[in-house]
Amino acid sequence: MVVSASIQNEVLAGNVHPSQRTSLPSTRQSELSMNRDFQIRFTAGFLTLFTVEAITLAWINFQKESQFVAPYDGVSWIERKGGVFADRVEPAGPAARAGIEQGDQMLAANGVPISRLDTLVRQMYSTGAWHKVRYSLHRGAFALDAAPILAEQEHTFNGWLRLIGLIYLGIGLYVLFRRWTAPGSTHFYVFCLVSFAFCSFHFTGKLNSFDRTIYWGNILANMLQPALLLHFVLTFPEKHVALRKYRWLGVSIYAPGLLLLGYHALAVTSSQASEGLLWRLDRLWMAYLAIYFVASAAVLLHSYSGAKRPILRQQLKWLTRGTVLAITPFTLLYVLPYVIPGMGFAPMKLSVVTLGILPLTFGYAIFRYRLMDVDLIFKRGMAYTFAAMAIAGAYFTAIALVGKLVQTRIPSAGTTGLVLAIVVTAVLADPLRKWIQERMDRVFYRTRYDYRQTLVEFGRELSAEPDLDKMLTAVVDRLSRTLLVDRMAIFLSSGERADQFILAKSFGIQQTAGLDLAFLSIDRPELYEGHIFFDNTHHVPRENANARETIARLDLNYYIPCRAQKSTVAVLGLGKTVTGDFLSSEDVELLETVAGYLAIAIQNSRLYASLEQKVAQYERLKDFNENIVESINVGVLAVDLQDRIESWNSQMEVMYALPRRQALTRSLGDVFPPEFIEEFSRVRQSPGIHNLYKFRLPVPTGETRTVNVAIAPLVTKKFNVAGRLIIMDDITERVELEHQLSQSDKLSSIGLLAAGVAHEVNTPLAVISSYAQMLSKQVQGDAQKSTLLEKITRQTFRASEIVNNLLNFSRTSGAEFAEVDVNRVIVDTLSLLEHQFKTGRIRVQDELAAHLPPIQGNAGRLQQVFLNLFLNAKDAMPDGGTLRIATSNGDGVSVTVSDSGSGIAQEHIHRIYDPFFTTKSVAPDGQKRGTGLGLSVTYGIIQEHAGKIRVESSPEQGTTFFIDFPMLRKAVNV
Repeated sequence: MVVSASIQNEVLAGNVHPSQRTSLPSTRQSELSMNRDFQIRFTAGFLTLFTVEAITLAWINFQKESQFVAPYDGVSWIERKGGVFADRVEPAGPAARAGIEQGDQMLAANGVPISRLDTLVRQMYSTGAWHKVRYSLHRGAFALDAAPILAEQEHTFNGWLRLIGLIYLGIGLYVLFRRWTAPGSTHFYVFCLVSFAFCSFHFTGKLNSFDRTIYWGNILANMLQPALLLHFVLTFPEKHVALRKYRWLGVSIYAPGLLLLGYHALAVTSSQASEGLLWRLDRLWMAYLAIYFVASAAVLLHSYSGAKRPILRQQLKWLTRGTVLAITPFTLLYVLPYVIPGMGFAPMKLSVVTLGILPLTFGYAIFRYRLMDVDLIFKRGMAYTFAAMAIAGAYFTAIALVGKLVQTRIPSAGTTGLVLAIVVTAVLADPLRKWIQERMDRVFYRTRYDYRQTLVEFGRELSAEPDLDKMLTAVVDRLSRTLLVDRMAIFLSSGERADQFILAKSFGIQQTAGLDLAFLSIDRPELYEGHIFFDNTHHVPRENANARETIARLDLNYYIPCRAQKSTVAVLGLGKTVTGDFLSSEDVELLETVAGYLAIAIQNSRLYASLEQKVAQYERLKDFNENIVESINVGVLAVDLQDRIESWNSQMEVMYALPRRQALTRSLGDVFPPEFIEEFSRVRQSPGIHNLYKFRLPVPTGETRTVNVAIAPLVTKKFNVAGRLIIMDDITERVELEHQLSQSDKLSSIGLLAAGVAHEVNTPLAVISSYAQMLSKQVQGDAQKSTLLEKITRQTFRASEIVNNLLNFSRTSGAEFAEVDVNRVIVDTLSLLEHQFKTGRIRVQDELAAHLPPIQGNAGRLQQVFLNLFLNAKDAMPDGGTLRIATSNGDGVSVTVSDSGSGIAQEHIHRIYDPFFTTKSVAPDGQKRGTGLGLSVTYGIIQEHAGKIRVESSPEQGTTFFIDFPMLRKAVNV
């Protein structure tokens, strides 16, 4: 605590025995006083000189920087491996527009060889901004030239730093002028002055004498600022125990900075440091700054955690929090990316702005908690007393003058006129007196007004918190901390009955169970006055027994109703202060004001909770309806009256292959093909539900889906049409299954027919063949008859082949299944047709997968499948071509057979498996006419093997058959 010298001497004298008291000689006292005055004058003159000099240099530096245009080519150049390389190239910058890329090596600038970065910088400055500079570069194994137009270097970041420097200087000057004799004020001002220089000095690059002065001034400030901060937090508000124990610690704080400063000066002046060395020095300075800042924050945290006295903890709270808040973003977002290569990013410079929080925090803590003004209460009290005396004197002087004036000018008024004049003057002067006193209260008791204003603003902002529990917690916390009461409670009226109250929140009350709060519902005259007051909670004779017990247990002296719309929605209960005093009348009036805001806030919270419940019910109903729409296996979409899509369920996403976000709000014509829009437009104006059966709908993926479409009007509860509801049932797979079922029925019927016909036809065929062969032997000399008999025999064999194919087609059992290697079957089949492929100029391209798993089947039947497919492919390529056979395995074994032949017309694809259907009605020379049973037999054998076959073909584009077989599943004994 700072006291005057006389008071301090009296206090010291009171602690010494009279016999031990001694006095200093008057000469010695005068010498000490002179030394003290000299030190004060010298310090004041020294600080004034340096302050004026720093401000002058900063102003001249700002003007020079504004006038000087520094060139910038948009490249971050670095020195490495004996050369200068482009480390980063700014996108759309001058260098990027000139074609310079990252990693390019600088060989020469304007014809001057470049081996060091400072040489390049000189060439840039000699060229100047907005002029073209000629670069000779080396990229990989190539040499190239570039001519970027230099731009003007940005100085926006320096402006932010200067603003922070002005904040430092302003707060330092304010503290120094207000309490320059207080302990620590000079140290704090020196820290602010050095910080101002550190943030305001920025050399322009001219490298003249003034620019060098600014440069070294900035380096010196960089050395002093962190050391001054660490020294300050070690001595303020109390000297740290380590500093008291080791006195040399205060001086040693500055040693690392001095060593780094010496190394920097030696590197620049003696070694002609390269830009790379200067860059490393800058990183060392930044690391030094961050280490000292973090150390300062750690000292404050340690002091705060170890502080025992509440006032000291309160003083250190803002200092610690503000310092950590200022230093943490700067260290993490600026220093680390600056020190560690590769971590930099563009917005990191913005984190430097947070350093402005540091002086603001110290300034706020100093004047909010008066860290340097502990004797200010005494001085303000004296000032307020003299001010009140002056107001009273002026007030009564004005009354006397008016009375004298009336008595002089109007003598006939007598005593009545004098009294009337005095009363009128008093009435007129009282508002003036109140106005002056209120302004003085605001000046001298600013903390009091601040807390009252803060509490009123808090009451106004209560309605912003919709959660009732959080709002009540905030009220209890704020009121208990602001008024420093030892206990507090909030009683809410129950929802069922407004005259019943429950304890909702409490502070400092231990026993809250079994309370009878009926006394709060009694209509009392005190409630209309604003509050109920019990001076002694253990003696309330007017209350009944239950109420006396509850009031004693709660031990609350004040009960303030919270009224809204002529009803009491809550009651605030407060006890005494922590010092055992009752609340002042101003505190009670303030609480009554806050109670009105609290009542409105409680009503709003309850209304909000009711609305939340209704919204939750609506959301549950909405989610339930949406889940129904999303869960059905048909596509559902809704459009408004302008045919814009408003709803699009997940089945529509799957079926139409279009995500919901791409479909919503778009017009129906922008999403669906014209043929669907034509059908939709035809029925949209007609009432009722309209259906489109087996509509072929093209989708964005290129496929065509078969759908059943239902179009119905979308009506509201009042039966007004709000749009259209379109339901699409994807029946593509169902149609395919129906087609396969129809095909199977056809094959089954023909198989039964073939089984009966084949047996009947085989016998006469055998007789015809036998007699024809016998006749052929008898007429061997007759060439004409022999030719006719040979044709008969050949046609008989062809008819027999047809009959055998019919028998194979109709046969459903009799073949044994075993493990079959599909690759082996394909190879054997190809070997049988090797000669035919060679004569037909067919090139075979086999892509058989290695380690193909076996399937369950009959090798002979499968060979017949591949034989039919290979022969069909050969017939489709009469002039030669390529036959490609590929195998693979995934979920099963897949075989792909493709040719480069004439292909199949689209109108024939759905009939190729029909028995006796063939496109080889006229056989080319040297080929047999098709029977139409090859693919039918193939289809039946694949079905017999539980496989699938499909075809893709286009005219003149070739044909590809895809065959899938299930893999062999072996039984496992468990």
